Amino acid sequence: MSSQKSTIGRFIQPLQLGATRAAFGTLERVAPEWGARWAEHLWLSVPRFKGRTKPDIPPGESFTVAVRDRTVRGTMWGSGPTVYLVHGWGGASTQMLPFVSPLVRSGHRVVTFDALSHGASDPGELGPRKTTITEMSRALTAVVKKHGQPHALIAHSVGCNSTFYALRGGLRPGRLVFLAPMAQPTPMTMVFAATLGFGERIRTGMIRRVAQRAGAPWEDFDLPPLVTRIAPPPLLAFHDPADRTTRYADSVALAKVWPEAELVTVTGVGHRPILRDPDTVTRAVDFVTTKETSAELKAV
Repeated sequence: MSSQKSTIGRFIQPLQLGATRAAFGTLERVAPEWGARWAEHLWLSVPRFKGRTKPDIPPGESFTVAVRDRTVRGTMWGSGPTVYLVHGWGGASTQMLPFVSPLVRSGHRVVTFDALSHGASDPGELGPRKTTITEMSRALTAVVKKHGQPHALIAHSVGCNSTFYALRGGLRPGRLVFLAPMAQPTPMTMVFAATLGFGERIRTGMIRRVAQRAGAPWEDFDLPPLVTRIAPPPLLAFHDPADRTTRYADSVALAKVWPEAELVTVTGVGHRPILRDPDTVTRAVDFVTTKETSAELKAV
């Protein structure tokens, strides 16, 4: 938990964190509703993406789709059964590029896109650098509507949440790969509160307000209890126990209740570098391209 507090704390300048904690402490006592508004604003704020050098891959075919009159931009490569790559909170489609060439070589069409308020896409309904899981899910659904039935999806971090939400809406991929998912957001709200110095009055108010913004009950984002409400495809999950952004325990909890799942413990890569880890990329690509039946997958 202490490492995740450190990660959350980086969203606010170090010199401001002490003042922020003091202000939240006061609001917790005298004006928790105002504190909940501020906490909601911070929770829904998308951090700026600091991209790394892109892998050397051929240029793809650009496309756009509309989501409630806002433009989502993406890229497509190759031909064959379609694999969608879904980035996480504060990420971008460019993070997922290490998967493109091996998937294309294995005979797949690969589709990536930037969620609203991310990358090259338009700001979302809440304005620049703000969005919700439900809005991210609507972008995925719109992209799939344009490009067709997914053979598989590979998703990272909160992109796993938006993918799962789309599964509840009827999306039916043949296979799923989840990379460092945040499958249980409630514990992260506790870390958020501890980092920023507020208590239960503000935290519960923040949860209520975020759910209202998302247009869905907060319980809709806690994945393990909801697995029985979908037709879950075979799942391969990867997570580093030392991940400083999402909890390894989330992947453990999800794999325990998912009917056909394997959790791969990856060490020494962290949260975002897992997307560039050669072993992870190779195993994920092998999983979505294998000819094995789902009954042959290892369950945990």
